[in-house]
Amino acid sequence: MTAHTSFKDRNLLAVIGDEDSITGLLLAGIGHIDEHQKKNFLIVDSKTQISTIEASFQEFTERKDVAILLINQHIAEKIRPTVDRYQQAFPTLLEIPSKDHPYDPEKDSVLKRVQKFFGE
Repeated sequence: MTAHTSFKDRNLLAVIGDEDSITGLLLAGIGHIDEHQKKNFLIVDSKTQISTIEASFQEFTERKDVAILLINQHIAEKIRPTVDRYQQAFPTLLEIPSKDHPYDPEKDSVLKRVQKFFGE
C-alpha cells in the first residue's frame, strides 16, 4: 500500500538540459520551486562542472515527487557511467535531443537496456 502511495505522489518532471531545452520546458509549465527553494531543473552550459551535473542527477533520482527525469543526451554523455548505472523505474529516465545535438539511439541507455532485454 505504501508503494502505491509513493507512486501517486510522483507528479513532477525534472530536467537537466541546455538553456534552450530548459526554457522551452519552463514555458510549457514544468517549472517548480519547493518550500526549500529547490528547483526541478538544472541549466547546463559550458561552465557547468561535471560534479554539479552528477549531484543534480543524484538529487532528482532520489526525490520522491519526481516521476520523470529528462536529460539532454549530449549532457548524459558527460556523466554516462552514472546514467548507465541508474536502473530504477521511478523516476523514469529519458534522454532527449537538443536543438544543436540530434538524438542518437546508439547512445541511449534506456534503449540499450530494452534491446538487451529482447536479445537484440
